[in-house]
Amino acid sequence: MLLRCNLQCFFPAMTKIVGTLGPKSRSVDVISQCLEAGMSVARFDFSWGDPEYHQETLENLKAAIKSTKKLCAVMLDTVGPELQVVNKTEHPISLQADTLVVLTPDQDKEATSNLLPVNFNGLSKAVKKGDTIFIGQYLFTGSETTSVWLEVKDVDGDDVTCVIKNSATLAGSLYTLHVSQIRIDLPTLTDKDKEVISTWGLQNNIDFLSLSYTRHAEDVRHAREFLSKFGDLKQTQIFAKIENIEGLTHFDEILREADGIILSRGNLGIDLPPEKVFLFQKAAIYKCNMAGKPAVVTRVVDTMTDNLRPTRAEATDVANAVLDGSDAIVLGAETLRGLYPVETISTVGKICSEAEKVYNQDLYFKKTVRYVGEPMSHMESIASSAVRAAIKVKASVIICFTSSGRAARLIAKYRPTMPVISVVIPQLKTNQLRWTFTGGFQARQSLIIRGLFPMLADPRHPAESKSATNESILKVALDHGKACGIVKPHDRIVVCQKVGDSSVVKIIELED
Repeated sequence: MLLRCNLQCFFPAMTKIVGTLGPKSRSVDVISQCLEAGMSVARFDFSWGDPEYHQETLENLKAAIKSTKKLCAVMLDTVGPELQVVNKTEHPISLQADTLVVLTPDQDKEATSNLLPVNFNGLSKAVKKGDTIFIGQYLFTGSETTSVWLEVKDVDGDDVTCVIKNSATLAGSLYTLHVSQIRIDLPTLTDKDKEVISTWGLQNNIDFLSLSYTRHAEDVRHAREFLSKFGDLKQTQIFAKIENIEGLTHFDEILREADGIILSRGNLGIDLPPEKVFLFQKAAIYKCNMAGKPAVVTRVVDTMTDNLRPTRAEATDVANAVLDGSDAIVLGAETLRGLYPVETISTVGKICSEAEKVYNQDLYFKKTVRYVGEPMSHMESIASSAVRAAIKVKASVIICFTSSGRAARLIAKYRPTMPVISVVIPQLKTNQLRWTFTGGFQARQSLIIRGLFPMLADPRHPAESKSATNESILKVALDHGKACGIVKPHDRIVVCQKVGDSSVVKIIELED
């Protein structure tokens, strides 16, 4: 029983949880509880709040990491070409079904029941009669009475006249506007995004950049080029957020350029017919799995924003996301403004854990090996062999020594049923003026990959052992595993490391 408790303390699930920090989840106490419950990546969403507000939250996160001794990565989520309703007075706006409302780019006008200013001048050129427009509270869950569907009736100059399809009240500060299957001619990385990245992002050495509304591979290339101007941000990984039909159309080329994919199912659910969403989810996750790049799914337990339990459909949806092959789950409104941020993380973790027990690893392994084909690359061969060996000998854990993180990511690609402790060996670098260690980025960036659990090694230990007898670093990793409760006497452990010029997979059996 003690072991099971420790196992749960170490990780509630192999699937990772990304929590969006906001008003309900920004105190040191709540963040600490979120980390204990299983959050391994903190998402900072710049669609709302100013950099000072997010900096305060981040300082609280650092304090929580220190007190809980749990690693947590930082993700900056850009605004992108997001269309917003401009309601400067923030008074509630009542909209009645079957009446008309005009959308205007004139932001100086006051928002009323008949007139809604928007932050985009080109809307009238982008839409035509009969098009569907959705307006919802930011991070809408779909169950609110604050979401409204409009149908375009007429376009007059810059103004767009619409018929309101359902009665609703727009209450609150931030409302976003989505037009189904329409190209919005705005840059993916806006000037505001660039300013935030070059100041807040650089100051805090962000681990991940979530690129909202990615529509082409060029969007990712442009973002990477921009990041490369800022020293340490060269190491920041870019996750392309697929939010509309345009991103899905160019999915393959985006996947080649990006470090990972976030399927933004809320916006996809508006752009696509509801019956198509599941199919695109399965296809997209499969492609990410085969490429060995993290696939992240959003919008899973919306009702937990206001309720302590998810619906049956939501619980099944979380499990299916895991069975489809997701690496991580993003919680948005549930932790940002939800009443139960800690309970949501805990519940999602438990559902993921149950789904992982019935995940068909054997079938997945065969599919992946077949997809990769022959001849395999040296690294791929070693990684797949390590996973196969671990499963055959029923190892309790795989320990992988890595400096770049690539070897550990490749092992995770083959979805071992046991956790992978990724021992990241810091490397010493110099620019002739000062010494710096790398390794922190690489360790934190594995916190979004299913089954990977990083630990930072002592920099005095080399990643490449000169002889197979240099066991001191292995002992440190095993002690870590024992302390966490995932390694016990007589367990078998698979170790993957470099010895000289060779990559070695070895199986060791622990004594008492």
